[in-house]
Amino acid sequence: MTVSDLPTEFKKDIQLAIIGGTGLYNLEFLEPVAVLPNISTPWGVTSSPITISKYNGDSVNDKEFFVAFIARHGINHEHPPTKVPFRANIAALKFLKVKAILAFSAVGSLQQEIKPRDFVLPQQIIDRTKGIRESSYFNETGLVGHVGFGCPFSEAFAKYIYQFRDVLTNPESSEPCILHFDRDKTVICMEGPQFSTRAESKMYRSFGGDVINMSVLPEAKLARECELPYQMVCMSTDYDAWKDGEDPVTVETVIGNLSNNARNANALIAEIISGMAEEVPEFMINGDGLKGSIKMSITSKASVMSEDALNELKFLFPEYY
Repeated sequence: MTVSDLPTEFKKDIQLAIIGGTGLYNLEFLEPVAVLPNISTPWGVTSSPITISKYNGDSVNDKEFFVAFIARHGINHEHPPTKVPFRANIAALKFLKVKAILAFSAVGSLQQEIKPRDFVLPQQIIDRTKGIRESSYFNETGLVGHVGFGCPFSEAFAKYIYQFRDVLTNPESSEPCILHFDRDKTVICMEGPQFSTRAESKMYRSFGGDVINMSVLPEAKLARECELPYQMVCMSTDYDAWKDGEDPVTVETVIGNLSNNARNANALIAEIISGMAEEVPEFMINGDGLKGSIKMSITSKASVMSEDALNELKFLFPEYY
């Protein structure tokens, strides 16, 4: 059966959503069972069709485990970072009732110890975008929501991923690939599409940044507004531009490390899904403490909301509105 022959509807429960970034456009080891066309939401259509795949493991005791995959930049990488339809992407995953979101992103390293081809599980974000991305579902007149974002990632999810760190390999080098994780690891999100100047790169290091990308925001904010546990795996491709005496990063440098990162990403995902299929982690069962948080965060009364605002809330939270 080819992709074009797959069903375009899917009614079963989907446990995990994976957002693929630069270099990760498909999941090699899963069996596709449906391809949902670019889903229409109140915030537009998704950046790519959503592929639903089934995990077929030997030790899952006939349990069904389904995964939704979406390409952040589109299947042909047609959406630049600033114009990714982030709100549509996250809303569609929420509509499909996924239990958590695992996101991947190519990043530049801002620290010597984070080598190209290393992976990072950040726990903090510094926003250096320029305010031109729609970053909330709650910015309509008559709809005000103040959402906690002090810890933008799911630490429980990160700890779960970290147990599989030994799966990363670097066959072309004597240097191992390391999965870096602690509570202070910070990703800088810049606007792009240009890479940093050397001066900017040094400034980001002084801020305490560990890696830099162009896509964690508003993705992480929107996942939080949808009460979805979210963790990004940052895949280092280069040292950005901060290192004196070295040429600034080029597209050629980045592409040179993408294939190894994609291979390691697939290996890591395989271990994560295999573990989840055997026993669903507690943070996916209880929503990582996020369930019900948005109902308390929205301060506007339904009586003053516009019809459009109410319809948007109903799309995301039919259980509340």
